[in-house]
Parts: sequence; C-alpha cells; structure tokens
Amino acid sequence: MTTALHRTTRTVTVADPLAPVKATLRAMFGTSTELPGVAPDLVVHDPTDWTPASALAGEQLDILLESSRRRWNAQPHAAAALAWKAYTYWVALPAVLGYASARRVPLLTADNVLTHFDDPRPLITVGLRAGTPVAVLAGDPLALSGLPHVRVVPDEAALLVELRRSLLDQHLSPLLDAIHDRVRLGKRTLLGSLSSGVAYGVLRSADVLPGRSAETIAQLHNALGVEDLIELVPGSNGKLDVQRKTCCLAFTLPQPKVCQGCCIKS
Repeated sequence: MTTALHRTTRTVTVADPLAPVKATLRAMFGTSTELPGVAPDLVVHDPTDWTPASALAGEQLDILLESSRRRWNAQPHAAAALAWKAYTYWVALPAVLGYASARRVPLLTADNVLTHFDDPRPLITVGLRAGTPVAVLAGDPLALSGLPHVRVVPDEAALLVELRRSLLDQHLSPLLDAIHDRVRLGKRTLLGSLSSGVAYGVLRSADVLPGRSAETIAQLHNALGVEDLIELVPGSNGKLDVQRKTCCLAFTLPQPKVCQGCCIKS
C-alpha cells in the first residue's frame, strides 16, 4: 500500500513540475488559466507565433517600448520604466512562487521564456517553453524522476544561485542594459521595480504559502542583489506592505499616478 501510494504521488508530481506554482496562482487570483498577459497554465505547448524573450533586448525592444508608450501615453523614459515594471513582475512570478511555495524554481532564461504582442489586453504576453528546466532540492520527488529537465541542487543557497543565474543574469540583465542604453534610464530605478515586484509577489501569496514572507523576500532579494531598494513596512490592514526607494515614473504620465508605496508622496 505504501509503495502504491508513493508511485501515485510521484507520477502526479513528475507529470507537472509546475504544479505548486499553478496552485499558488489559483489561490492568489482564482485562476491560473486566464491571467492577463500570461499563457494558460504558464506553458506554451505550440511556440508558433511566439518569440524567445531574448529578442526583447534586441529587435523587439522597439515594439515593447512603443507598446508601452501607446498604452500609457507616456514619454520615452516613463514608457520604458513602466514596460520594465510590468514585464518583470509577471515574468519573475513563476520563479518567485516556485521558490516560496515548494523550493522548486523554473529556470527562466530568456530562451526558456516566450513572448508575443498579439493580445490587445496586456502590454505583452509571456509563457514558459514546454520542457523548461526546473531546479529542485534533493528531497523533492522530482529529484528521483530522472527527467532531463530536472536539475538537482544540494541546498537552498544553490537553488537561489540557479534562480539568479537564469532569471537575472541570462534574462533580465541584458534587457535592463538595452533599455538603459536606449533611454538612459538609471539602472537603480529599474532594479527598484524588480525588487518591489518580487516583494509584492510574495506578499500577495502570503495567505496561501507556508513560512514567513519577510524571510522569503529577504532571501530572494539577496540572491538578486536588490535588497536595498525597498523596505517592508506595516500596512493599514496590519499586514506587511512595500515602501519603495525608487520610482516607476508613473507620476509623469498625463494623468499622474502615485503608486501605493511610492517614494514620491502626493
């Protein structure tokens, strides 16, 4: 009986390495299949008409920035800042939630993430390529699966190294450099949005994830090198909230907006 139960559990887990991420998304948003800007259940099974995210730092950067300019009627520097803010929140969320929920991290390199601009609702739609590698700890059931896209690491520190290498070094940093070169927008400003997006992702899942949110945020921030760009402060509801130290420049829009937690007060 024990053996049969073990096999059943292992089969379900191996069949869907992203199950913890999808379950957390459903708990957060009520769905994991109809999130604006995200492929249904995160994975793109037919990559036709999708483009690797690496193109955003190259030939598709103009499309990204122009889409942002039209969407918010923004000046070039604000359009770039808001495009980065929106993109980094959604593209980092699977890794953030995977680490926070199950210490299971999809490796979101620019080649493993796919994008398109065909949906008029969001700025950009993102999804994970089918078979995207997943880093896991030795105690994870996936570690025994023998699947080629499962990468077993010895401890949480090594797991966070994989998260940084894939998400930041091999994905977001080249895009950040391309945006910085195009509009001369400060890298600290851009990284502040990444820092706040990671924190918001953890805090918005706090009711459904185990563990302490502040500790998880600190671990992720330290791994990504963005630990000094926000502070966690008591919110009006008694829960933690984010206080930014940089601005996403939404206040410069024709209809100015000062985001909750912005360093610029209305």
